[in-house]
Amino acid sequence: MNVSDFIFQLQSIEEYSFSWEELLNNCTKTEVSLKRELSRLVEKNKILNLRKEFYLIIPPRYSKLRQIPIQLYANKLFKSLNKNYYLGFYSAAKFHGASHQQSQQEYVMIDYPKIGDIERNQIKLRFITTSKWPKNNVIEKKSDAGVFKISSPALTAVNLIQYQNKIGGINRMLSVIEELIEEITVDDISKLLEWYSHKSTLQRFGYLLEELGAGKEKKSLISDYLKSTKYFPVLLVPNSNQKAGKVNNKWKVDVNTILENDL
Repeated sequence: MNVSDFIFQLQSIEEYSFSWEELLNNCTKTEVSLKRELSRLVEKNKILNLRKEFYLIIPPRYSKLRQIPIQLYANKLFKSLNKNYYLGFYSAAKFHGASHQQSQQEYVMIDYPKIGDIERNQIKLRFITTSKWPKNNVIEKKSDAGVFKISSPALTAVNLIQYQNKIGGINRMLSVIEELIEEITVDDISKLLEWYSHKSTLQRFGYLLEELGAGKEKKSLISDYLKSTKYFPVLLVPNSNQKAGKVNNKWKVDVNTILENDL
């Protein structure tokens, strides 16, 4: 079997990516011959070398874009890298129907150690690393190529808040969080509170839920959790040159910016 036959076989079962190891296990040609054929297919935009020894198949319907949606290859990519992952931030938000803020790149949460971001043709993958992997709130969605993992609406929201200074600031994400509120359930928040330990982010989350008109039960879950522990004033927007001052809300959030929602 040559590379083209192998690719045809993969597409027949709705798979759009493969590793060098898979190729070696399924093709009878020499490594030199396989590499030559891969190079020719890359030149013809039939495949894309996304990362060392990992390739994407570009079917005709995606040939002009020279990329394919991340949900068609995420599981295989991170399995080949032996890493936990989930699509998060703006990438997860769009699967929850909160696509107001369009992004030119995909955001992926991974576990340590960190790997470099990927940029090939029109594909931009931004990796953000966490040392505490979620016990809950990572869910599976189905694509044509199988399942892929994304953060739940509640985890998506707190990740956006926690990493706000790395991904464009709080006003960029405000409309996304407002759209996510409709998808965030009481159960989703309850599961989050079982393991999520960033109290300052939960304070900011509770404050924004109140500002954006979330239901009482959702807000109460967070406020009851905070009341059960000690928590201190925090800035809405973290700033190493500024300390939280006096606050007049139950979340103990010092609102040090003007919130501008463009929804």
